[in-house]
Amino acid sequence: MLGAAFFFSLTSAISKWLGREFHIVQLVFFRNIVGVVFILSSIRRRPLRQEGGKLGLLIFRGVVGTLSLYMLFYAIQTLGLGRASTYQYTYPIFLALLSWLLIGETLNSKEWLAIFVGFTGILFVFRPDLSSSLRDNALGLGNALLTAISYLSIRQLGVVYDTRAIILSFMLSGIVMPILSMLVGTYYPMEHLDFLIGTFKWPENAIQWLGFLALGLAALLGQRMLTQSFTHDKAGRVAAVGYSNILFSVLIGFFMGEAIPTISMLTGMILIIAGGVLVSFAKTKNA
Repeated sequence: MLGAAFFFSLTSAISKWLGREFHIVQLVFFRNIVGVVFILSSIRRRPLRQEGGKLGLLIFRGVVGTLSLYMLFYAIQTLGLGRASTYQYTYPIFLALLSWLLIGETLNSKEWLAIFVGFTGILFVFRPDLSSSLRDNALGLGNALLTAISYLSIRQLGVVYDTRAIILSFMLSGIVMPILSMLVGTYYPMEHLDFLIGTFKWPENAIQWLGFLALGLAALLGQRMLTQSFTHDKAGRVAAVGYSNILFSVLIGFFMGEAIPTISMLTGMILIIAGGVLVSFAKTKNA
């Protein structure tokens, strides 16, 4: 899980570097096209075994997952690695709340405490100042909300679909949607939807091509390590280690020229991590 956290933060860092020259929808496209090659090769070696029957939900998961990735890459460009990663890791708190609201799961006192602590942390981080707008912060937090919705759908899909089919639906959506976004952006540019609509630009040199390859490979390695980690230890403990992604992102962001987090930001990070870890262990205990 520590390796997964590092590779996910590396994916974010590469997206920040490439995002200086390329639109985020193009980054999403290349991030997923590399992974599709490996998933399809895996399916070719070992065919899918599944019941199926929830195609609509499978497509929904792919679309929502891709939109969350749009928002993540956009937040990285506008808010920086540290704040964007902090917002991203509020998803367990939203997941617990949505599980209660949408599917009627019962929350115990520790889970409600975790939600309260997590949202208190969000208030500390969500302090729009002169350098970051309300809209940018909202989109950063929107990534976590859509991630929670996406993971909630995975719970339902995992019963009837092969895991690789679920991942493939996300990656295929992450190829088709950016193509549509770039087609619209080419002929009908919309500045107010710059997180959703963009244009395509050919990489100009080998370094940029290698950057796009590294973007896809880092994401794939992170996903692989994440999957393996949950098969070797308790989910709560593994999820707790996953919050090291925030630390990695802050450190990498510092070396890329980002400012050191403020006291308010650090306080929010600690509260969000505490809320996320608390809800993760509470869920594991209930299971």
